[in-house]
Amino acid sequence: MQLDKLVNYYKALADRNRIRILVLLSQEEINGMTLAEKLGVTPATITHHIAKLKEVGVVMERREKNVSFYRISQDMIERTEGQLLKLIRNYEPQEDQPGSQLSAKNEKLRDTVLKSFIMDDGRLKNIPAQLKKKLIVLEFMVRNLDMGRKYTEKEINEFIKTFHPDFATIRREFIMHHYLYREKEIYELNPVEMWEKWEYL
Repeated sequence: MQLDKLVNYYKALADRNRIRILVLLSQEEINGMTLAEKLGVTPATITHHIAKLKEVGVVMERREKNVSFYRISQDMIERTEGQLLKLIRNYEPQEDQPGSQLSAKNEKLRDTVLKSFIMDDGRLKNIPAQLKKKLIVLEFMVRNLDMGRKYTEKEINEFIKTFHPDFATIRREFIMHHYLYREKEIYELNPVEMWEKWEYL
């Protein structure tokens, strides 16, 4: 789950020496021995901290003969920090917690959109072009998935095809709008708080 990834990321960074390592690696690629000398710690300590940082993908390793050189993954840091900001900005507990009620206006809009795009047999007539309508339909679909269950890509494709034959487009939309999290072709529902909110568009 993406939320667990964020927790593990910040746990890995919650150490003074690991932050110092990242600062040094942000300037240049450095080997383990040089890092130990710069920080005044043992090579074994550097190995321990580097392993933790590699686990969450913020440090990359390159081997040259018997020497390991390390560099920072700026892209990974920017993407993870961006995910946290999106989670914080999208969090609307009064609307999203289980059992909460939509406003009468939004409930009427949702029902109208679903009536227009979902046929009597539950299948999708077509993918809405307007973003708000599209999100309403996507949310309707993903609420049929089980929170906490891990799905293979084949299972997700088969699930989508029960609604619409264009499974590749809809699967991409699920990821793009943060309904699903994907890692190595395994899919899982994100927490509701991370879903893109149509109610505020």
